[in-house]
Amino acid sequence: MSSAIPSHNNLASYDYIIAGAGGAGLSLLHYLMQSSSLVTKSILVIDKSFQKTNDRTWCFWDENISAFENLVKHRWDAISIHAQGFDKELPTAPFSYKMIQGIDFYNAVLSIAKTKSNIHFQEATILDITVIDSINPSKGAKVEWEGGSAMGGYIFSSLLPFQMNQLNTAAAYSSSLQLRNSLNKNAPFLWQHFKGRVVQFDTPVFNKSIAKLMDFKVPQQGATAFMYQLPLNDKEALVEYTIFSEKVLSIAEYDKVLDAYLAKSFPGATYTITHDEIGAIPMTQIELASTQAPIYTIGALGAAIKASTGYAFQFIQEQCKNIVTQLEKGLPIQTKVHNTRHQFYDAVLLDILFHHKMEGAEIFKRIFAKNEAATVFKFLSNTSTIMEDIQIMRSLPTNIFLPAAIKVLLRRA
Repeated sequence: MSSAIPSHNNLASYDYIIAGAGGAGLSLLHYLMQSSSLVTKSILVIDKSFQKTNDRTWCFWDENISAFENLVKHRWDAISIHAQGFDKELPTAPFSYKMIQGIDFYNAVLSIAKTKSNIHFQEATILDITVIDSINPSKGAKVEWEGGSAMGGYIFSSLLPFQMNQLNTAAAYSSSLQLRNSLNKNAPFLWQHFKGRVVQFDTPVFNKSIAKLMDFKVPQQGATAFMYQLPLNDKEALVEYTIFSEKVLSIAEYDKVLDAYLAKSFPGATYTITHDEIGAIPMTQIELASTQAPIYTIGALGAAIKASTGYAFQFIQEQCKNIVTQLEKGLPIQTKVHNTRHQFYDAVLLDILFHHKMEGAEIFKRIFAKNEAATVFKFLSNTSTIMEDIQIMRSLPTNIFLPAAIKVLLRRA
């Protein structure tokens, strides 16, 4: 039976409240449903809409069978990197590069969750999340939304103070960018922002076995920019323009580059846009929110994103699995997923990018030119050994890397 905390002022109470039903919130819900000892816990999931759309695509490197293998839309066993004077194809073995569409993930988790009598859903915009008694966290926390409120023994929130994927003008981003101005400016903060489109050509134009991971032969916007091309078959691909910078672009600016790139890459060919997506991910080691038991942050809000690349899906899975294990064992909740060594490397690379000490195209070109793809993937997924880390870092000039490393060390002291 459920062991929900006692009600407070006649509020409904739950063992766990998940605030936000995006990638992180639904990943946590998935692992809670998989746990034999937590399967009957009362859970409330709150989101402004459960009518999900295909708002994002997750890609990740994997050498095993993932928890969501049945949702993998496509996989590639080779990648290519392109920059001025540099074109290289690399096999990814023992890794595969895998793609999961957001809508498939959302529907898979929600379809199962909606059959569970212990899982409840509230469609609303959350107004506030507060601890009931800061001295005694066991009394739980309160979540307020438009038209109601509830108590939870544990609250897990992934709600960032911005929703970049729903905005469509440069002016609309301004309120989100206020976050940047309120943070500690001593530490770098970049957006990884992008617009992608799935294009369907009339004739075969793609090599479906190779994922074009980074093509830097595009306008750099005074920062780091590349095109990302993931073929689903020989006629269809996700083509995405991605930039690492302090400011986002207007929709028209993304579209201008995408139009030019497709026209240049496939002259004379005609295509139809079947889907598009836009988003922005914070690249920083600045804490976006503080944690106070029993309120815990997950996903981007809980620092699950890798600061130097923006990759998140595998780290979110690790974070959510760890949380469920801790709940099963009655341990204090720790949400951290990036270890100190790899956090340091991320901080150094982010500092170099932020201060334009070296162009991003040159950094990634050197890393992929001097290392096997599998070694790079291990480094970027925080599973590399110290010797492999040294090998990667030796790809960068000492006069660039060393001062940045010292600066990061001094900032942490």
